[in-house]
Amino acid sequence: MARICSLFLMVMMVSCDTDNTNRNPYLQEIGFRFEMNLNLPLYSPLTNTGNAVYVGSQGIGTAGIFVINSGFNQFRAFEASCPNHAPNDCSTMKLNGQTATCSCEDYEYILFTGQLLNRPDDGKRYYDMLEYRTSFGGNILSVYN
Repeated sequence: MARICSLFLMVMMVSCDTDNTNRNPYLQEIGFRFEMNLNLPLYSPLTNTGNAVYVGSQGIGTAGIFVINSGFNQFRAFEASCPNHAPNDCSTMKLNGQTATCSCEDYEYILFTGQLLNRPDDGKRYYDMLEYRTSFGGNILSVYN
């Protein structure tokens, strides 16, 4: 009986999930839902593949969001606050075509993937952009977390 109990305990310890998710310590994940009507002039650039917009309305992410049409009615949405330092005066990134730039350190991120393009090679941990969920139907694009 002791063998069975120790075997059971060993199996339980090995099967425990260790969450190795690398959470970004600088950005909180804020719950929100925002709908964009692509028929409106403000969001109409998103009807073309490769175009991106910045939405800086209050309550949408930490510092707003960037949304890009990645093709075939697929959209990606990312937090507009630089993911590599705490939000401050210079951390809201600027939209530059298909990239977003943080003026604090001139970090540049590609909006098709959210990846940091000019990642320093100094051995430190750097984060890619925080991505939000999207759904699209009937010319309404929903971005939510």
